[in-house]
Amino acid sequence: MIPGPGGELRVRVYTPAAATPPLPALLYFHGGGFVAGGVDTHDAWTAWIADEVGTVVISVDYRLAPENPFPAAPEDAYAALEWTAAHAAELGVDPARIAAGGDSAGGNLAAVLALLTRDRGGPPLRFQYLDVPVTDDRMGTPSMRAFDDTPVWNRPANELMWRHYLGDGVRPGGPGVSPYAAPIRAADLSGLPPAFVATAEYDPLRDEGIEYAGRLLAAGVHTELRVYPRVPHGVVLLGGGFPVVRRIAEDHFAALRRALLP
Repeated sequence: MIPGPGGELRVRVYTPAAATPPLPALLYFHGGGFVAGGVDTHDAWTAWIADEVGTVVISVDYRLAPENPFPAAPEDAYAALEWTAAHAAELGVDPARIAAGGDSAGGNLAAVLALLTRDRGGPPLRFQYLDVPVTDDRMGTPSMRAFDDTPVWNRPANELMWRHYLGDGVRPGGPGVSPYAAPIRAADLSGLPPAFVATAEYDPLRDEGIEYAGRLLAAGVHTELRVYPRVPHGVVLLGGGFPVVRRIAEDHFAALRRALLP
């Protein structure tokens, strides 16, 4: 447990076997539409990242909506970054090689954390790893219109997620949505760390992920974009028993190694 703005915050730390510190660190934020999930639901995936990349992974149990709407989750993310930087030595972590990453809603929090720590002058991030990220509350993209009944994630689920996350009095798609909730609304994306953005062909979030990657590139941020064909939202969480999942996961691991290892 670590100190958080709403009380104690649970984190789970994964250290790769046979690794020599100081190591890079990946602050990982789980998916679940801001309303579900936790360090347990993503335990196999975060352990896999740690072992395959050779990085410490710090998985964060941020507060969930609707009981804790925005800005609870990004404030928890920022608290976890500050704690990691302050305790780098005891964690065996190189404070110059801390990255943020996550899937879906967690990808949103990683992108938002990059904005927050830039704007607050907080601990620097080396990299942002954004897997099928939620970036846009307006839900007007072609992929969002097309995939209204797909398994795993679809437009109705996305609409409900945004209503729960933003809370009472803020309408998704309306003028009062903060860029720290929907990072694609940020006017300035310059000065952010390099990014890896992964999207999936059969995912309603596909086009907003592509657009966010394009915005990052236009702002001068080194960005790699992947659009994986013929797969749905969140496929890496299915595990390495499926060849297509292993191929995609290996691509993710390679991007993290390029960014974080000497």
